[in-house]
Amino acid sequence: MLESYRNARAYPFCPGCGHGLILDHLNTALVRLGLPPHRVVIVSDIGCQGLGDQYFITHAFHGLHGRSVAYATGIKLADPDLKVIVLIGDGGIGIGAAHWLSAARRNIGLTVLVMNNFNFGMTGGEHSATTPTGGVTATTRGGNLERPLDLCATAAANGAGFVWRGTAFDRELADVIVEAVQGECFALLDIWELCTAHYVPNNAWSRRALIETRAALGMPAGLVHRGERPEYARLLAAAAAGQHVSAPGLRGAALTPQFAATLDREFRLVIAGSAGGKIRSTARTIGEAALLSGLWAAQQDDYPVTVQTGHSISTLIFGPREILFTGSGRPDALVLVTEEGRKAAGRYLRALTRESWLFTTPEFAGLDTPAQKVVIDSSGLGTQRSRKNLGLLLSAAALRRLRLFPIEALEAAIRGERRKDVAAENLAAVAASAAVQEAGRRGA
Repeated sequence: MLESYRNARAYPFCPGCGHGLILDHLNTALVRLGLPPHRVVIVSDIGCQGLGDQYFITHAFHGLHGRSVAYATGIKLADPDLKVIVLIGDGGIGIGAAHWLSAARRNIGLTVLVMNNFNFGMTGGEHSATTPTGGVTATTRGGNLERPLDLCATAAANGAGFVWRGTAFDRELADVIVEAVQGECFALLDIWELCTAHYVPNNAWSRRALIETRAALGMPAGLVHRGERPEYARLLAAAAAGQHVSAPGLRGAALTPQFAATLDREFRLVIAGSAGGKIRSTARTIGEAALLSGLWAAQQDDYPVTVQTGHSISTLIFGPREILFTGSGRPDALVLVTEEGRKAAGRYLRALTRESWLFTTPEFAGLDTPAQKVVIDSSGLGTQRSRKNLGLLLSAAALRRLRLFPIEALEAAIRGERRKDVAAENLAAVAASAAVQEAGRRGA
C-alpha cells in the first residue's frame, strides 16, 4: 500500500489558505482507499484549487472554468470503474451549475469537493454564488445583498446520492471523502474554508466565523442527505451491452461487415433536400450500409435551427481506409432532391466536374452543369412516393447506378432500425427505386 499519493512538490497556496488542508485530507483518504493511482482521476477547475491536481501521482485533467464536472462526467461514462474526483471552487460551482445539477440528477458516480471560500480568489476577490449575505468583496464593497446558494440543499433536491457540509478544519474530512468515493454515487462535499488573501481581511473572517455564519444561514453541517438509486455510468454501460432493452438511442448490435464493396478510393456523396425530408436519417442509413460493406464512412449535416423547415444537406465520405474528417468541397456525386436543397447546395453544384454525377428530379432537368446528369422520374410510383421518402428513393437509385456497394447492404442497414414500421416504409422506397425511370445526359 502506498504511504502517500502526493509527489514531492510543495503547495503554492497563500499562508493560511484552506486549499492545502483539503488536499492533505484528500491524500489521507486516497491512502486509506488504497486505490491504484492509474485508476484515479482528479479533475480540476479554474481557480486557485485548479493548481491542486498536479501535486498527486494520479491521472489529472484540467479544463475550462465551471466545466470540470462535465469533463469528469465524460471520463466516468467512458470507464465506469475509474474513481473520478473533482476539485472545484465556489466560483466554478456557480458558473457550471448546469453541469453538476445534471450530474446529480443522473447520479453520476463522481466525488465533487467544493473548496468554498466565498469569493473568486484568483481574480481579485469578487463575490460568488456562495458569498454570504453581507459579505464584503471586491464587487460588493457595501456588503453582499444576495442570499448565498445552498449547494447541499440544491444537490439533494436534484438527486445526489451523498451530500455533506463541513470545513477544511474538520478532522473527519478524510473519512468523509473515503465514504463518498466508496459510495459510487454523485457525492458533493461543500467544504467551507478561508481565503486569506481576500475574504479574511475584508470580513474579519475566521474559523469560528465559518461555524457562526453556517448557523445563521440555517445550513446544517455533517451528512445532509443520502439517497440510494442506481449509478448512471454503470446503468448506461449495462444498457450499451444489451442488458437493458429500454436504453434510449443505443443500437442493438455492432455493425459487422457482411457484404463486399467494390470501392477502392474515397468517394464523396452529397444529399441536398428539405428539412423534414429525412435527409439526415437517409445519409446515416447509407453510412451504415457502407460499414456493413467493409468501408469506412463519415457524415456531416447542415440544417437550420428551425429543424423541420428550410434546407437539409448531408455529406458522406466513403472509403476503404480510415476517414479522419467530415465535409467535402467537391462531391463525386450530388443527389438533389428539392428546391430548398438546391438553394443551399450552390457551392456543391458549382464544384461539379465532367467526372461528377448529378442525380435529380425532372424539376431540375434544365440545370446547367458539366456533370453526368441522371434525371429520375418517380411520378409514376403513386403512393409509394412521398415528401419524406423522396430523398431515400433518389439516393437508392443513385447507389444502384454508382455501384459503390451492394444495394442489399442498404436494405440490411434499414432492417436494423428500431421502429419496424419505419423500416418497412424505407424498404419499400428502396425497392421502388429499382422501378423509377431514368433519363441520363451530360450537361444541359
